Amino acid sequence: MSALLSNAILTSLFLFSLAMVLTVIRLFKGPSAQDRVLALDYLYILAMLVMLVLGIRYASDTYFEGALLIALFGFVGSFALAKFLLRGEVIE
Repeated sequence: MSALLSNAILTSLFLFSLAMVLTVIRLFKGPSAQDRVLALDYLYILAMLVMLVLGIRYASDTYFEGALLIALFGFVGSFALAKFLLRGEVIE
């Protein structure tokens, strides 16, 4: 792995972790439920991006599969939370 790629990976992991900390602050501090749901959406997207960067760093397909699972479960979870906030129930 080249030095440029290694530095780019470390920088991106640092920035993603900083964004995660700020998102967790918004998650706990959010004034409304919609802000908290949006913070959860952003948090799962950041987790997926971290998994993808780790997959590039360690050259392992397992990280990419984990990122795909995070994306799928995150979408289903955000859909369920949005439906709950809109109608007050998830299953009709």
